[in-house]
Amino acid sequence: MTTPTHSALRLTVLVGEYDTCHRRPLYSEIVHRAHAAGLAGASVFRGIEGFGASSLVHTSRLLSLSEDLPVAVVVVDSEERVRAFLPEVDALVPEGLVFLERCEIVPRRGSGSGTAGEKRA
Repeated sequence: MTTPTHSALRLTVLVGEYDTCHRRPLYSEIVHRAHAAGLAGASVFRGIEGFGASSLVHTSRLLSLSEDLPVAVVVVDSEERVRAFLPEVDALVPEGLVFLERCEIVPRRGSGSGTAGEKRA
């Protein structure tokens, strides 16, 4: 049996771990604004090594002098809702890589259906 899927758009924002906005980590500001905008979901992933426009390699290895690790903020929702959120991202992220990818959401049992996977009191 084939599970039905839903088309979606994935927004990924790559920034530095120490980038800030209003004294808050930039990745946290993006997540909170995505939540306030009512987007379906957002997650933050901390990289263990990477480099960007500066060509400086950032790594988590113990003997390295660099600590400003790469961070990926991933937001997924319908194309319309993600594109409506892009001006917010543009205002928050003066540097960093922002990209969009079409994807499909595979619904899982319990995701909003009130069945398996639902937390119980």
